[in-house]
Amino acid sequence: MQKNSNKRAGRSKRIEKRLAKPIIDPCPPGQKGGAYKPLSEDDINKIYDTSVNLLENLGIGEVPKRLFEDLIAIGAKDSGSGRVLFPKSLIEEAISKAAKSFTLHGRDENRSIEVGGNSVYFGTGGAAVQTLDLDNSKYRPSTLEDLHNFTKLQDTLANISWYTRCCVATDVPDNLDLDVNTAYALIKNTTKPVATSFTLAEHVEPIVNMLDIAAGGPGEFSKRPFLKAHISPLISPMRYGEDAVDVVYECIKHNIPISCITAAQAGATAPATLAGFLTQSLAETLASLIMVHAIKPGFPMVFSNWPLVIDLRTGAFSGGSGETAVLNAASAQLSNWLNLPSGVACSMTDAKAIDAQYGMEKGITSFAAASAGGNLIYESSGMTASLLGVSFEAFVLDDEMHSNTYRALRGIEVNEDNLGYNAIFDAVLGDGHFLGGHHTLEAMERDYFYPKLADRDEPKTWFDNGAEDAWQRARTHAKKILASHNPNYLSKKQDKEIRSRFNIL
Repeated sequence: MQKNSNKRAGRSKRIEKRLAKPIIDPCPPGQKGGAYKPLSEDDINKIYDTSVNLLENLGIGEVPKRLFEDLIAIGAKDSGSGRVLFPKSLIEEAISKAAKSFTLHGRDENRSIEVGGNSVYFGTGGAAVQTLDLDNSKYRPSTLEDLHNFTKLQDTLANISWYTRCCVATDVPDNLDLDVNTAYALIKNTTKPVATSFTLAEHVEPIVNMLDIAAGGPGEFSKRPFLKAHISPLISPMRYGEDAVDVVYECIKHNIPISCITAAQAGATAPATLAGFLTQSLAETLASLIMVHAIKPGFPMVFSNWPLVIDLRTGAFSGGSGETAVLNAASAQLSNWLNLPSGVACSMTDAKAIDAQYGMEKGITSFAAASAGGNLIYESSGMTASLLGVSFEAFVLDDEMHSNTYRALRGIEVNEDNLGYNAIFDAVLGDGHFLGGHHTLEAMERDYFYPKLADRDEPKTWFDNGAEDAWQRARTHAKKILASHNPNYLSKKQDKEIRSRFNIL
């Protein structure tokens, strides 16, 4: 009797240990990518050389006056027809002096990440105008309340390493109010590195003033910026956008790191051939880098070359395609070849429901980008419906998917102990199996990831427990988090000061 009781107690402790947070995380963010190389070295050289030729001979059009003067001052050439040409020597100077890595700070320094090399981090992006409602599973216009709730939800998800607002609060019609309230939702509900966009350049300074309050006083934010800006200063094909360029100047003035995003669409604003697309998109992202070099050499910039695909039969955006997977992987490979901090966009399913299409498209595109070594993988959490939608259930499911991706990237550690020579001897000459052995118990937490949402029960158990699908399990999990996690990372004094100076809705 005592022996059986001890066995039960030991088994209970082992189960309790398995359910607790593992001592060793088997799949932490920041794993190394780069094994998947869709382009050969010769391919890369051809794409790069053609991109350089485009910048030298075609250049960039619609250059704002201020930027035009700064570009000419560093060696760019006036074509005489309204375009600016970039000599190869200037392109290579901008690449050589660019920031090769930098820190994306969190307000909690323990949540900061180092961007560069071949370290892979998943994060968010998007400007979804529709939210998949948690209660009725129907799409409706996204609201400011949704933005706060998404920010709270992701604050608990370990594999979202930085958070960009994922939806647009369609119930806030004024652009300044929208930008201010978006930034407020970020700093109130998370201490991770965050990112946002600015509708106009004149919105940057007031929001920096708000960030200073959260950072501890005037000028404190710029000393250790915990927010970066998403800007698209290039309009495909091959021209600058004046409003976005103005935002770049203002962000650099206030020491806000920037992600300069090129988002051409194959067959629409860029060539339909994949090689031609990569050539133009690389040239355009290099033009953003040269712009930053002209303003402040070496300023922290994510080289965000995001190849986007449309269905050429209908013109509809196609974020979950195999072409998206290989193009973004190739983009990451090109950026890493240039030794620049890379940003790509993957896990943008076209599915509206949380279904098989959703899982397939998110899995193949995000894994391809990670395997190729994309430093920051945007849009990778929560997005549905070809970026028009965002889902609470998708956030928690994608977080678990990222754990599996990180585990795959981590690979297999081969050493004398892991090879298991003695363990094989002991099992064969002893119990005839490895269950419960010391070698197995040591490997359980170190080598394996145990999902909370994916179902591994046998069919009868699954049926007896309610036969829930992934969508139902994720909905329950998301609701549980939102009911229990209500952070406020602003002090009462900070919140009062912000509300006295800004129109917080």
